[in-house]
Amino acid sequence: QVQVVESGGGLVQAGGSLRLSCTPSGRIIRRYDMGWFRQAPGKEREFVAAITWSDSSTDYADSVKGRFTISRDSAKNTVFLQMNSLKPEDTAVYFCNTKTRALQWPWGQGTQVTVSS
Repeated sequence: QVQVVESGGGLVQAGGSLRLSCTPSGRIIRRYDMGWFRQAPGKEREFVAAITWSDSSTDYADSVKGRFTISRDSAKNTVFLQMNSLKPEDTAVYFCNTKTRALQWPWGQGTQVTVSS
């Protein structure tokens, strides 16, 4: 059973930064296209960012382009999400998983990000 562990969330003022980390136990991330997702209260989970395994090309939701950066460290089996210029509307629980829905693992607990205005 894969266990995904996300960390790095917290409370930050608008304009601040946070760096999230994700490590899935039992799986090697370099074999997967990885993604970050988020779910705000009362809303559906949505795509935030993704990185491919083949050449580390990236893709972002329009709402975070230019502010968030996804990266991976295969040696540490970890995926990161650097979040800069945070806005109150970025407040959500952040999750990571494989980008491809058919290959997704059970969702982890996520990490809470709260941005105050």
